Amino acid sequence: MDKKVSFSQVLSIGLMLFAMFLGAGNVIFAPMLGQQAGTSTWLAMGGFLITGVGLVLLAIIALTRGGGTVEKLAGRVHPRFAAFFSILLFLTLGPIYVIPRTTSVVYEISLKPLIQSEANEWLYLIVFSVLFILLTVFLSWDTKKFVDNLGKIITPIFSILLGVLIIKSFITPMGKIGDPQEGYLNGVFLKGFTQGYYTMDILAAFIFGGIFIKTISSLGIKSEKEVSKIFIKAGIITIIGLIALQVSIAWIGASSVDAIGLKENGGEVLAESAIALFGKFGVYIIGTVIFLTGITTNVACLAAVSEYFERIMPSLTYKKWLIVFSILGLSITNFGLNAILTLASPILLLLYPLAIALIALIFANNLFKGYQSVYVSTVVGVGLVALLDSLKEAHILTHAINSTFGFIPLFEHGVGWISTGLVGFLIGLIVAKTKKESSVIISGQVNDKVS
Repeated sequence: MDKKVSFSQVLSIGLMLFAMFLGAGNVIFAPMLGQQAGTSTWLAMGGFLITGVGLVLLAIIALTRGGGTVEKLAGRVHPRFAAFFSILLFLTLGPIYVIPRTTSVVYEISLKPLIQSEANEWLYLIVFSVLFILLTVFLSWDTKKFVDNLGKIITPIFSILLGVLIIKSFITPMGKIGDPQEGYLNGVFLKGFTQGYYTMDILAAFIFGGIFIKTISSLGIKSEKEVSKIFIKAGIITIIGLIALQVSIAWIGASSVDAIGLKENGGEVLAESAIALFGKFGVYIIGTVIFLTGITTNVACLAAVSEYFERIMPSLTYKKWLIVFSILGLSITNFGLNAILTLASPILLLLYPLAIALIALIFANNLFKGYQSVYVSTVVGVGLVALLDSLKEAHILTHAINSTFGFIPLFEHGVGWISTGLVGFLIGLIVAKTKKESSVIISGQVNDKVS
């Protein structure tokens, strides 16, 4: 019989998941969106919250329905696609993007505002990033105790500090919300939708979901039904927390322009907003918040990517992979935050649509009887346009791509993959019916094949 789980345990699990998702991406993109969108912030946030928050819950449910791991989920398309998608996903969530981005954001907000001279700024970044990533490796060496303390100690501390900053911004606003900047004059909702990609939360859900499910099982819960119930309760706590956070810090960004002017990235927006609201003391408040969220994100991601590569390439142990990926992450970190964001954008524009497509297919699986042709054709349709968006983001053949593929609905707004994905879905369904493919029905977490 399953053990009864108390509300405090559910709350602790929810806060643990909240802490794992609450990384650099969750606190730097919403304030930047607020600055740029101005009076259109709330419309832009509608789109942002769908991809940055709302789909997180669905992603973890999709993971459980798809077999419990991202490889099994993506394997419904093809084993080679599963390998490609999983490796690119883990590398992006580890040394290529998340670890460098997180380390850079912590530096930008925690240390940079305290530096008096810009002459040797590159040296400060090198020293800080080395120390911060060494701390990440140390805490990742054995994550059991660290993860146990996430929901009980670390999350409440930075939640209270961040709450103080947010409340102050409402009580004494820094200024009025200004006019939208270029880029937010048209298609605001869809612009916010694509900006939500950069939080990485849907992609992170594919990785953290497994940890979440294991945590529930460790409480003595064995039945799938009870695991799902607890998951939904804890997940709702996580989602409510993320929505409240994103909307609040978008407000900070939207109301900050009069006081601090337009900034290049969300890290600068938060750091200077904290100073505008609390003076010099604001640096310590936001610095502590970002340090705690940053270290939790770095540890979770470095541990996850090292465990994954140990599993697929066991010639190197988990601890050796930790060292390899920490060195790679350290190297990329020192290009600076703006360069990191520019480098990663094309990858995210490819991965995110594919992830959303996989989630949608898993939920619709039984409606189209799980035909593999539908999975393949839909992913091809989504992937081709997502690849074109990636090339445009990297400034490769931008004019040629726009002039050739501009006829695709919503292409100019960066979500043309929705249209081609639907076309691919219908083609796959016709092919499957023609070939009389075997169906694969999902029942709970068990996949039952029906000829």
